Amino acid sequence: MSNGFWNKTSSALSKTRSYFSSGLERIFARKGSIDGDTLDALEELLIGADLGVHISQRIITDLKASADRKENLSLEALKEKIANSLSEVFQKLPPSKKTLPAPAVTLFVGVNGVGKTTSIGKIAYQLKLEGKKVLLAAADTFRAGAANQLSIWGERVGADVIRHNGEADPSAVAYDAVSAAKARGVDHVFIDTAGRLQTKHNLMEELKKMTRVISKLIPEAPHEKILVLDATTGQNAFSQAEHFQKAIGLTGVVLTKLDGTGKGGIVIPVVELLSVPVLYVGVGEGMEDVIPFDSNAFISGLFK
Repeated sequence: MSNGFWNKTSSALSKTRSYFSSGLERIFARKGSIDGDTLDALEELLIGADLGVHISQRIITDLKASADRKENLSLEALKEKIANSLSEVFQKLPPSKKTLPAPAVTLFVGVNGVGKTTSIGKIAYQLKLEGKKVLLAAADTFRAGAANQLSIWGERVGADVIRHNGEADPSAVAYDAVSAAKARGVDHVFIDTAGRLQTKHNLMEELKKMTRVISKLIPEAPHEKILVLDATTGQNAFSQAEHFQKAIGLTGVVLTKLDGTGKGGIVIPVVELLSVPVLYVGVGEGMEDVIPFDSNAFISGLFK
């Protein structure tokens, strides 16, 4: 991972780091060590950073054992223990997939307003820079302007866009896009979908239908089913994630607006809940500000 990516991750986590790391220092400064009196404050800090109840309690249990053994933990040793606990969450993930055959079909899902279409455009831009041929599918046929927004991104990054006029069947758009990708020798197909969580049942059934239709053209497709979440929504992201996971089975997550929240720890419980990796994080407004996620850079960015 380049220094540029490490720096962007660290910069995006500045609000979270300010809350989390400075909070650790305040708690530690009270007595110069961690003991039973400070564990409650520490647990509150961990949960407040949206690290999640389960991982927070595991960290506190570990630290309580250290306190019971009369270990005199320094601030750096405390940070190292927390970092090790966070690393374990990523180490438990199943091995990543091998290189996908072309055309690799990716279904992007998520509720309205999380930055799904924008993320698709930015990830497509990165792949274009790598010399990949990308096709975009405007299968969000319900949100006014969704197809136009995706078409604008297509023009910006140099990717063709498959869209239908009027209130088209989203599955028909996806089918045509995969057909076109096979005919044109495309490397990646990115399918933008609707995000009407308020009509949850209809949306989930629509996504199931879309996966069935796509698989008629390529049996193992869609190869990736990626959930886009807004990091600023915090704990609300969990219910969204559970609905989509149950409906279609997710393979990865894109977490947007990581730079806009002081609770970037949401990465941890999302990974733990879904048992799938965070693939990209949004760290700004620019074309290049969706970057591949790196767990080491993330954990380091929480502390320094």
